[in-house]
Amino acid sequence: MNHAYPATVAALSLLAACSGSGNGSSSGDAPAADINITSANAMATTRISYQAALASNGLGDLSGETGFIAVGPDGVAKAGGSVFASANSGLSRSQVPIPEQVSACAGGGTVTINADIADILTPTLSPGDTFNVAFDMCDDGLGTVTDGVLDYVVDAFSGDFLGQLYDLTMSLTLADFQITTAADVLTSNGDATVTLNTINAPAVSASVSGNSLTVDSNSSSETLWDFATAQTLDAGIFPSPYTMTASGTLDSTQLSGVVSYSTPVMFEGFDTDYPNTGEFLVNGNNSSARLIAVDNVNVRIELDTNGDNVIDETINTTWAALTDAI
Repeated sequence: MNHAYPATVAALSLLAACSGSGNGSSSGDAPAADINITSANAMATTRISYQAALASNGLGDLSGETGFIAVGPDGVAKAGGSVFASANSGLSRSQVPIPEQVSACAGGGTVTINADIADILTPTLSPGDTFNVAFDMCDDGLGTVTDGVLDYVVDAFSGDFLGQLYDLTMSLTLADFQITTAADVLTSNGDATVTLNTINAPAVSASVSGNSLTVDSNSSSETLWDFATAQTLDAGIFPSPYTMTASGTLDSTQLSGVVSYSTPVMFEGFDTDYPNTGEFLVNGNNSSARLIAVDNVNVRIELDTNGDNVIDETINTTWAALTDAI
């Protein structure tokens, strides 16, 4: 296991896997944290909140089917993939909108890409450019079927499109976007804004933020509000250093309550190792659990069960034990 998740499918799957029986909503303001964090539920509360942060972080990797960010060792890499390849082809022909392109999926079904590009003179992206990616029972041949529509809008762009060295911000909307696996059916609704900066590649950065995102599975629902993550990776150095920050509000029915989370101290690590430094703070109702990375093997959880800012209990464990369900 590493600290980030490749591919939107993995991110949505993880988000759904965190939950119990569903009652989430993807609209309205974030609810107040109301769970009482105790020694009995501290490990579960910390683990599930950390999972949710990783899941939203994984939306920054739109590789494979969705095709915006190529998979790297930590889910951060230069842009590439099918959608950008289609955009590149269309831009080189200077046609607006880009003609509809239909691709057959390995196991059946199709992916249809439509795009409207503002700049007809140069091969680049501009604010307001839109991409519509429609999956029609697209079977990847490996047991996953995707159905539904993803809409992307370019919010900001600077740099070299063809050279894939740029600073790009895009907004993503998911409406009844469904992923079917052998184990589950995941239906997602919500929004996210993804920013990718590859100007100084192989040192790159990515961030993901959104107002709300709900993932429903066969037996659960999980909702994030006001979520944000940011990560960096310098693949030009070995071992490759990374950083990650995260914040948001989570309604996990597995916890039967709402928590908020943040990283008061940024996570740092190397390659696919767990973070070796950093803190992850989970707040409940007048209670909190603070996950502290001792190193890339060991972690410490400090509990404040009554909100008086005094540590009431300390749990010493390992990353492997904490995240064994991820």
